[in-house]
Amino acid sequence: MTKTTEPVLVIEDLSVSFRTGRSLTEAVKGVSVEIAAGETLAIVGESGSGKSTTAAAVNRLLADNAVLTSGRILFQGSDVATLSAREMQVIRGAGIGLVPQDPMSNLNPVMRIGDQIAEALEVHDLAAGADLRQRVIELLTMVGITEPERRLRQYPHEFSGGMRQRVLIAMGLACRPALLIADEPTSALDVTVQRRILDQLDELTGELGTAVLLITHDLALAAERADRVAVMQAGEVVESGPAAEVMRDPQHPYTQRLLGAIPALNARTKEPRDGATGADLISVENLIKEYPTGGGRQFRAVDEVSLTVPRGTTVSIVGESGSGKSTVANMILGLTEPTSGTISLDGEPRPQNRAGLKAFRRRVQPVFQNPYASLDPRFTVARSIAEPLKVHRIGDDRSRRARVDELLEQVALPSAMANRLPHQLSGGQRQRVAIARALALGPELVVLDEAVSALDVLVQQQILDLLADLQDRLGLSYLFISHDLAVVRMISDTVHVMKSGQVVESGPPTEIFDNPQQDYTRELLAAIPRGA
Repeated sequence: MTKTTEPVLVIEDLSVSFRTGRSLTEAVKGVSVEIAAGETLAIVGESGSGKSTTAAAVNRLLADNAVLTSGRILFQGSDVATLSAREMQVIRGAGIGLVPQDPMSNLNPVMRIGDQIAEALEVHDLAAGADLRQRVIELLTMVGITEPERRLRQYPHEFSGGMRQRVLIAMGLACRPALLIADEPTSALDVTVQRRILDQLDELTGELGTAVLLITHDLALAAERADRVAVMQAGEVVESGPAAEVMRDPQHPYTQRLLGAIPALNARTKEPRDGATGADLISVENLIKEYPTGGGRQFRAVDEVSLTVPRGTTVSIVGESGSGKSTVANMILGLTEPTSGTISLDGEPRPQNRAGLKAFRRRVQPVFQNPYASLDPRFTVARSIAEPLKVHRIGDDRSRRARVDELLEQVALPSAMANRLPHQLSGGQRQRVAIARALALGPELVVLDEAVSALDVLVQQQILDLLADLQDRLGLSYLFISHDLAVVRMISDTVHVMKSGQVVESGPPTEIFDNPQQDYTRELLAAIPRGA
């Protein structure tokens, strides 16, 4: 792609601290980077490295207790720190586009999807009337949302997580900005949609000369998609250079660790576990889930799915966003009622009465993708973990606290963490708390719905190691829902590939990954980023 020599963004010696009481905690330390028109710079690092804080400083979206202690941020020659609030409002969206990470907290739950995209265009007087609706349809189509004329009238809760993220990407691209800040823009997306979205970003930079600041914990993705990479650790840039060069010959030990933690598709599959008995813990037969779409029509989200989870094993369901994999998980958990079909635990149909369902849920527990959203921000760690014990009236306060300490030890967290609130924990620590809470009732099956997809590779590796250790020690069975095929290969005994509500291919991971029978499975494998 053609680059100009004039940078769109220049960050010079940027330092950012956060005020807590009377003290300042430095989060970004002397960062200097620049991006030319048509260029993509990826900032890579684990959770807490300072990469998202750096991005937020560019757009003047830092928290109220943040202090810019040194440096300058020049966007098209203007120092954003000196601009008025009104000037920044004009720049945001039209000059600097933003694609944030968490689609649920960044979409208005009571506004239709089409209205939210239209608002981004209307604020900057870019479209009106019939042209406005047509532009919304074009944007939804561009990010891979089918039936855009129908979908634009729906609300966020009617979209899957991946589809909500696509809406945010459409909003970020709506005004064709000079600089696009993409903060983990594809962490919630399956690999095929991820490739489509990133192809679109590449096309945008090529045609319009848009500069892209890509924030990611995925070094392979950064190496494949960025021109240059800056690796951050503990608030500092520890290594930077051309993406292919950094990937091929990393100089800093931290970069080497990041690369070493990336799950590889050719990695050795797991060995059979001693706890596996072969007896089916969960059995699902001919599961169907339909949703009304208006006019007396039904949308079939899950179509005649059958599968089993033998005791002590890990069974994975993979597929792109909207394939029905999370809907299957929610039906097994009892969070969504099937239209038809049976779900059995130890050969007995799942009970329908309240008392029976409560007993069922003691044995089957979930861990979801976003631990911050699934933990009450007002509850301490101890209270969050003890909550299931209280709901099921197990023990007294003293015994529950002892159980909390035991569970914290099981997930390798110090007992001192018990009194902390979720916002005082890292992403990996929050996910360990979510796992501890899931284990509180001594379940036999844990349903992990994208439980590691939002984590950086180092923390992801720690959580996967933890899950393997817990399975060995406690004889747990896992139903693992994921779009990350490399992780699935590494941890699974059996893999089911879903497309459009149906299981299209099943088998051991070696068969699925080394000799896929379906074109769809081959497409999923081909779309995985492999670095430069």
